[in-house]
Amino acid sequence: MIITFFIVAALVTVIAAVKLSTYADVIGERTSLGGLIVGTFLLAGATSLPEVTTSLTAVFVGNPDIAVSNVFGSNLFNIFILALMDAVYRRRQIMQSADPSQLKTAFLSLALTALMLTAILIPTGIVILGAGLEMYVLVLLYAAGMYYLTKTNRGEAPAAETDYNMHAVSLRHAKIGFAAAAVIVFFSGSILSITGDQIAASTGISSSFIGTFFIAGATSLPELVTVLVAIQLANYNLAIGNILGSNVFNILILVIIDAAFRGGAVLAAVHPVTIVTASAVLLLNLIVIGAIIAVRRKTFPRLYALPSLLVLLTYFFCSYVIFAYSS
Repeated sequence: MIITFFIVAALVTVIAAVKLSTYADVIGERTSLGGLIVGTFLLAGATSLPEVTTSLTAVFVGNPDIAVSNVFGSNLFNIFILALMDAVYRRRQIMQSADPSQLKTAFLSLALTALMLTAILIPTGIVILGAGLEMYVLVLLYAAGMYYLTKTNRGEAPAAETDYNMHAVSLRHAKIGFAAAAVIVFFSGSILSITGDQIAASTGISSSFIGTFFIAGATSLPELVTVLVAIQLANYNLAIGNILGSNVFNILILVIIDAAFRGGAVLAAVHPVTIVTASAVLLLNLIVIGAIIAVRRKTFPRLYALPSLLVLLTYFFCSYVIFAYSS
């Protein structure tokens, strides 16, 4: 019965995510925002709602390990999605179509992840108003990064128009539909959280592994579907921006988790295997950054498929290491 509820919630999440991506594409077309801004901010925040509800639920049921591992695991899975789609749709040359501005989001994600990894390795032990000191630093770095991204991307040209979206859906309809789909994702993500936690408890597998892969994979379904839809719409910046933007937003979820956790700094309560997961996210981030830089400089054009293959291989290797270490 629990698995049935989980599958139904996953299907509802997928359907709502399709609508999110479609409406976001319309908003990008009918306004001056464009695919980069819509993917990085609007769509990324909405598709990260399941991670928010999942992590908060895990904290409330007394399992902060799942809460934190879900955040890092979702980011790991998101980059895996991007690499997998680039490998499957090789002729589309998704990574080659990346706007150089995506580097800014990728570097911000890298910086935020590095900060949290450092906080796990070298905890300050300082708690201010119920939150760890590192969380205040995270918020400041996030705010500065968002301000820089918004300021520097303000002049971006609008995304190319898609006849279907422009004629079938009005801007007002898109805004209302986007908001409604986001609410559905929020509640279906809550159901995923509760059923996923119960499944994790019944399997006997460690919370870290379940949170990193099983629950994180489920809550990343919106990113998977929105990337697929964005690719079908040939809006590659929306696809890439959604993944990188979601990873930035996901890291900020740690602030919410830390505020809800009543046992001190939440990063001090996680299993050591989380270090492996966070390090893997850093490594995959670096590979993506290197791929975008290589494309921008037109370096080794015959090897443009290599970064995606490296991400896939690294993901499976890290999966094995995390499972072995957490068992």
